Amino acid sequence: MYLPIADVYIDPLLLAGTGFLVGILGGFFGVGGGFIAGPMMFLAGVPLNFVIGTDLAHMTGKSIVAARRHRALGHVDVKLGMLLALGTVPGIELGARIIEHLEKTGNIEIIVGGMYVVILLVISIFTAWESLQALRMERTKRISTKDALGFSVGSTRSAILRIPPMISLPDSGVAEASLWAILGVGFITGLLAGILGVGGGFVRMPLLIYVLRIPTHIAVGTDLFSVAFSAGFGTITHALKGNVDILIALVMHTGAAIGAQVGAVSTRFVSGPRIRLIFSFLPLIGAIMMIVQLIRGTGIG
Repeated sequence: MYLPIADVYIDPLLLAGTGFLVGILGGFFGVGGGFIAGPMMFLAGVPLNFVIGTDLAHMTGKSIVAARRHRALGHVDVKLGMLLALGTVPGIELGARIIEHLEKTGNIEIIVGGMYVVILLVISIFTAWESLQALRMERTKRISTKDALGFSVGSTRSAILRIPPMISLPDSGVAEASLWAILGVGFITGLLAGILGVGGGFVRMPLLIYVLRIPTHIAVGTDLFSVAFSAGFGTITHALKGNVDILIALVMHTGAAIGAQVGAVSTRFVSGPRIRLIFSFLPLIGAIMMIVQLIRGTGIG
């Protein structure tokens, strides 16, 4: 199938299959799935600037579908999601401007690809360690809740997160949280969304769980709610810069819409630590895929 905007030939079944896989992952883990879809499109031959913009476009539709399902399950904190979106918008715009600058310098693939790899490996290793700790503590009866973390929160970290103004998040069961901490999480993930072409969920969900102490199931649903906003804004800003192939996005969304429903319903049957443990493998896979493509692109090996 010829795609004139990106000027490439790609099998539509590959795109739809990728969308279905990413839809399941997104619905289950509360992430946009860009860390899988991005490398997959890159491996298929889509230019990296189109990978970034198009992945955001596909992600927008899929996240809306999954977020609606999670809302029906009671897994979305709308107040938290709106605040995250507020912090995300300026981060995305800054990230898109950085990409535009890197395109002019000609170093976009090495710099962006390297960021992908480092960030994904750090997230994968930390999440795997923490979830294994939590599961071990559950087995030894040291914790009993299905969503407990495998480490304690120190006083220093608590002090940092108590910068006023403080707000409550009753839907998440959080009595007090710093507004600046919430906006900061949104800004960081928005910046990554603009630079890496992802919804930022693979960073935002761990930050919601480990920094703001949001229960895993609510973090999953709320993250998808936020991804719909961040990816939607990212799609617009990248489209204005000519980085979106809407045909690729539509083909991928045909599979993603189905996969997102399946993934969202599946979270009802898995505990928080187990969701986090399975999640830890996904950034690792994305990092390996990007390393392979970078090696091919630079001619190493």
